[in-house]
Formats: sequence, C-alpha cells, structure tokens
Amino acid sequence: MVESDGSSQVGLLHHVEIYCTDLQVTTDFWGWFLGLLGYTVYQDWPGGRSYCLGPTYLVFVQAEQRFCSAPYHRCHPGLNHLAFHAASRQQVNEVTEQLRSRGVHILYEDRHPYAGGPGCYAVYFEDPDRMKVELDAPDEKALVV
Repeated sequence: MVESDGSSQVGLLHHVEIYCTDLQVTTDFWGWFLGLLGYTVYQDWPGGRSYCLGPTYLVFVQAEQRFCSAPYHRCHPGLNHLAFHAASRQQVNEVTEQLRSRGVHILYEDRHPYAGGPGCYAVYFEDPDRMKVELDAPDEKALVV
C-alpha cells in the first residue's frame, strides 16, 4: 500500500468488505478479475482474502453458514454493485470475452456494451454470489487532447 501523510487520500475509498457464501469460489473469481486490473493479494487468512490497488483494498470473508441461506440480491437494500475503471474499450472487450469463456453471466447482453446508455461503454456481469460488477471504459471524448 502507498504510504503518505494521508492528505492526498482524503475522500478516497479505503476498503470494501464483502461476505461470501463460498470463499474459494469467490476468491478464484475475484482474484482473476482483480488481477486483470492490477490488484494484488494484500492479506490472506483461513477465513478471508483481500486485494489491494493503491490505497484501496477489497476484502472477501467467508460468511457463517447460518447466514448463507438467504441469497444476495442486488435489488434488496444494501450494495447494488461495484464499478471499476477499465484502461480502454479494448480492455472491456477483452474482459468480456474472457468472462464469456469462463461461463460468467453477462448482464444486459441485448444492450451490450451500451447498457448504461450511449455514452457508457461497459460490461456488466455477476460474481459467484450474483453481485453485479461493472467495468467501464474511459469516455473517449475525455481522451481527446
């Protein structure tokens, strides 16, 4: 992690902790995806694992079995989805193909890659617990110098 006096990090997301129904399945999926984006394993213990990029990290923890009977749904109160910046439209396309080859459920296929509207080039998909994940390409207009 980046060391500093913290002033340049004020307001940035520090970490997100997500409880999962099957830690091995979840970390296989998220480790692969986050690795594509440059995250590395930060912490690893029998009940969880975290991945870090810069000052932000994501933590995945095995939920107690007694809490795993009620499935997660992104439309219930709580977290709806996590969205990540992609390097380019090409990366969105490459990740989309890799997701398909891994059998990952792509959301809004009929509107892909513009499911977020004409100015949003992205892929939307589900993690093993069906949490929505989004990978957004930068706005091409913002890239023109």
